[in-house]
Amino acid sequence: TLMTRIGFETHDHTTCIAGSMAATEAACIERGLRLTRGRRRVLEILLEKHRAMGAYDILGLMADEGFGTQPPVVYRALDFLVGNGFAHRIERLNAYVACTHPTDDHAPVFLICRICGAVAETGLPTRTSLGTAAQAVGFAIETTVIEAEGLCPACQEPAPE
Repeated sequence: TLMTRIGFETHDHTTCIAGSMAATEAACIERGLRLTRGRRRVLEILLEKHRAMGAYDILGLMADEGFGTQPPVVYRALDFLVGNGFAHRIERLNAYVACTHPTDDHAPVFLICRICGAVAETGLPTRTSLGTAAQAVGFAIETTVIEAEGLCPACQEPAPE
């Protein structure tokens, strides 16, 4: 078992990847979506790296694996993954992360460490209160992105003297 950090916690990385891929595959079958070879590989890369990655970082890895060097391949895959809730775009970093809750209907909240760049996804019951506020002014929310920047537990630890 490979224990690695996801966001700010240590977990069983191998089980995490397998579970996320299985959940995504099942969701695609249930919704009649095609998880093409390229889409699958982009998601696998995001899951394997467990960090926010730019499209060109993903493209470089895919090119090394023989997927070609055309950016539209990665951007189309990312659009599919984000559009279907299997990945998220981190606006502040102009990067993408695999969703840690791909089968849940949720409004993710991202905690971004300003020193090491680690990103953790969490959820808050913000959609309800935000939805209520929007409804009061006649606004229909389609997407919500909440990002907070600060220090992760490892970067908060004082340096040894």
